[in-house]
Amino acid sequence: MKIKLTRPELKTQRDALRRFERYLPMLKLKQQQLQAMVRSAQGALRVARKHTEAARVKVASSRAILEDNPGLDLATLAKPESVETHIDNVAGVKIPVFDSVTFVPASYSLFSTPVWVDGVLADQRALSRCEVEFEILQTQFNLLERELTKIVQRVNLFDKVKIPDCKEAIRRIRIHLGDEMTAGVGRAKIAKSKLDAKTRAIQEASA
Repeated sequence: MKIKLTRPELKTQRDALRRFERYLPMLKLKQQQLQAMVRSAQGALRVARKHTEAARVKVASSRAILEDNPGLDLATLAKPESVETHIDNVAGVKIPVFDSVTFVPASYSLFSTPVWVDGVLADQRALSRCEVEFEILQTQFNLLERELTKIVQRVNLFDKVKIPDCKEAIRRIRIHLGDEMTAGVGRAKIAKSKLDAKTRAIQEASA
């Protein structure tokens, strides 16, 4: 690290050190908050994955029935028509939060359709809802993890690079300034000795 060994540079490095030491605790606090939120998001994802797998198993069990009734297009009716979310701020990170999902109204005859259709459609819509929730939770996790990575990098930069560099720069500048001061005092003493000797010589010559 190339620095100027001057008093103004010493002040610059001291100011930078104070700034880094002031920001570092805040960054570490944010890191802790994000780590907690990432763990929470991981837990929510595990639960959502289990629910989604259970819903898939339930839907798969009715696949044979649907194959025997090819005229029923329940897949279209099971697709979400709209998904409602809102944005939440978690430790400074904006993440989407699931609110609700709506489906198109069922458009089949209640009289000419087998009674089991309602149950199968409900199962397929439940699976669609689980998949939407899982996707949103995955997005939450990705956003939080990405921000955590950035904060960890910044903490490491401050803690292991910036602050040590400032301290080393301050140490080097202090040593250099101290050496200059010592050299200045030495030169002053030599100059004073020469002046005193010259004064004595003049006095002796005029005596």
